[in-house]
Amino acid sequence: MPENNAENMPTEGELVVCTVEKVEENGAYVKLDTYDGVKGFIFVGEVASGWIKNIRAFLREGQRVVCKVLRVKGGKNTTELSLKSVSDERKRDTLQAWKNERRASQLIKVLGERHDWSENDYENITNELRTSFGTLYASLEACVISSNAISDAGFDDKWVADLVQIAIENIVPPFVEIRGQFDIQITGAAGIQIISDALNAAEGFSDDSKELKVECFYDGAPHYRLDITAPDYKIAENTWDKVEKEVAMIVKSGEGISSLKRV
Repeated sequence: MPENNAENMPTEGELVVCTVEKVEENGAYVKLDTYDGVKGFIFVGEVASGWIKNIRAFLREGQRVVCKVLRVKGGKNTTELSLKSVSDERKRDTLQAWKNERRASQLIKVLGERHDWSENDYENITNELRTSFGTLYASLEACVISSNAISDAGFDDKWVADLVQIAIENIVPPFVEIRGQFDIQITGAAGIQIISDALNAAEGFSDDSKELKVECFYDGAPHYRLDITAPDYKIAENTWDKVEKEVAMIVKSGEGISSLKRV
């Protein structure tokens, strides 16, 4: 099945991952790994800038390359491609995104096997995940960043918990996020100031050098939301413990009580 487009054809200007199938003097024939059943041709003039003495110095059978789509011939399921139009940075990013999506697809197939999905189930669920998150890999990243991400997107099926677990076991996210709610109650005239001091102290645990961010939000007294964003769960959980103790100490000094729970 296609990984990106329901019509199984790329668009002009799109970057695609290809595998070289045959190299000739005037260019190379490739198959598009991103789109099943779609072929492409890279004219020798689109392989590299300048005069090319030997095309095989740049391309070989079995090589995986990233190309830009110049023209699409839908009726023949073929494309004209350019290799030279893609910068090294965009090649790396496109190839990594393609690898990530393949891995995500494999992991979700494992999930489908656990829950006896039919082919139709798999196609419907993966399409829904792509619609909600952009890519399958992004849906798995979202699970690791926040265990509520899938349910917040409207999925409430029995496989959701297993998807989150698979993601946690296999995906390294760019950051993680944990969220909590403080309940703070203080009697006395200084109550508002004490609460303000406590929440400011919590946000003081933010550290740009560690990519750690702590934010507090008013949710309607006595509730105050806590958001912690960190590079990994160890840092996030350690920060959670420090914030909880610091807020409790400050609130207690004002003869109040506080509690913190996950949401």
